Amino acid sequence: MAQTQTREPGLHTVSVTVNGTHYSREVEPRQLLVYFIREQIGLTGTHVGCDTSQCGACTLLLNGVAVKSCTILAVQVDGADIKTIEGYAEPNGKLHPIQQAFWEEHGLQCGFCTPGMVVTIDQLLRDNPNPSEAEVRKGLDGNLCRCTGYQNIVKSALSAGRKLRGEEPFEKPDTAMTEAAGVH
Repeated sequence: MAQTQTREPGLHTVSVTVNGTHYSREVEPRQLLVYFIREQIGLTGTHVGCDTSQCGACTLLLNGVAVKSCTILAVQVDGADIKTIEGYAEPNGKLHPIQQAFWEEHGLQCGFCTPGMVVTIDQLLRDNPNPSEAEVRKGLDGNLCRCTGYQNIVKSALSAGRKLRGEEPFEKPDTAMTEAAGVH
């Protein structure tokens, strides 16, 4: 006799593509997307900061749109395409231009808010490839940083915009460091 799989009462199957990989998991109807990503998928770059959508640390791309994953239930994203911070750098270690700009412009300190900031800036620059400083500041509204005072985050966003428009060279961090230090 063939064995059949039984589902725990009240659980729902959620199938998603995260950073190009398909996942299917059983979830409770009340599980938030941020916990689904962290606990069931195992990607911990999406941070839990406030659970109230105030800080933006949990921001990820849902079907190409930046959203705060602490405000969405996992069952609501069945069939979705999700990109987390882990999906930005290339497999060979080359940073995404936004990540590169954060490194070059000192846009992070403790790094807790950085994943949400990178994703938010990605959305901002796709919507407006050449924002002003004021537009960057407005675009970052809803993402909190308790360390930097935002100035270097804004500089990072503006630099990333230039990189993505092809106006600024894009180098790997180790290359830039060794050249700056005069090492060849």
